[in-house]
Amino acid sequence: MRQDPTIPVYLITGFLDGGKTNFLKYTMQEDYFNDGSKTLLILCEEGEEEYEPAMLKKCHTKMELLDSEEDINERTIQRLALKHRPERVIIEYNGMWSVKKILDLKLPKYWMIYQIITVLDGANFGLYLNNIKMTAMEMLTNTDLVIFNRCNEKSDLVLYQRTLRSVNQKCDLVFEDKNGDPVECPEPDLPYDIKGTDIIISDENYGTFYIDLPEHPERYEGKKIHMCCQVMQSRDVPDPKVLVAGRRAMTCCEADIRFLPYLFIYDKARSIENRAFINVVATLRWEFHDAYQDKGPVFYVDELKLANRPADELIYF
Repeated sequence: MRQDPTIPVYLITGFLDGGKTNFLKYTMQEDYFNDGSKTLLILCEEGEEEYEPAMLKKCHTKMELLDSEEDINERTIQRLALKHRPERVIIEYNGMWSVKKILDLKLPKYWMIYQIITVLDGANFGLYLNNIKMTAMEMLTNTDLVIFNRCNEKSDLVLYQRTLRSVNQKCDLVFEDKNGDPVECPEPDLPYDIKGTDIIISDENYGTFYIDLPEHPERYEGKKIHMCCQVMQSRDVPDPKVLVAGRRAMTCCEADIRFLPYLFIYDKARSIENRAFINVVATLRWEFHDAYQDKGPVFYVDELKLANRPADELIYF
């Protein structure tokens, strides 16, 4: 008898004909997924690929089509929950619809979004960045796993990685070619020297540092990082020796400016005025901290001085 009443919801995002359906058809037929659980597949757009009735039956899956964004509401979702009483839910979402809309939705009892997976066409993703960047960036912000499939020699994997990491540092990232084989992302050239014990991060290179640090913490572990930050004290961090500081960054456009914070361990943290700019030299440790609820970059302050406000307070990627 099933003990856990939780009904996991898998949200699959991505643009039309980007490979979502092929990804789901493959996954649903794998033994680890096709375990007999009664599954509801909510399809929010129809592409070139279709779900064969025989395959759906074999995977114990019922499919419902919601072809209008207005259908993404609590009443409709509740109706489908009562109609099918699933043990698992998959939502193949329309890439042009706001992901936030479904994340803000009050789901039926026991339904819980378990994982968000974004499947994107690596051969054409650059076009989406040029034409509908805000939509693409929202999608990348709200995801746990990104799969760039169909990558070829013209795919700018470094750009894709930088774009993702500018808004989402914790999600997993996979590159695949047209055959589904993994592709390695080339190493970008860093605009600062990492060979010595001191690494100087200028304002124009802050974005590069922010992106590279979680990808390669071993490059920075134990080294003294020099940079200019703005203090943003947070009530969520009650420890008087923790200073929250970082920079505001334009990740997409003026409508998408966000603060990129780091944790600094500093005995006189509470003496620094909120929103003040500081020049700081701090030794980086990659370790667990309660504020992260995970391992992450923790900076132990060696030197700290108040700094003048920069001519341009924003960081750019």
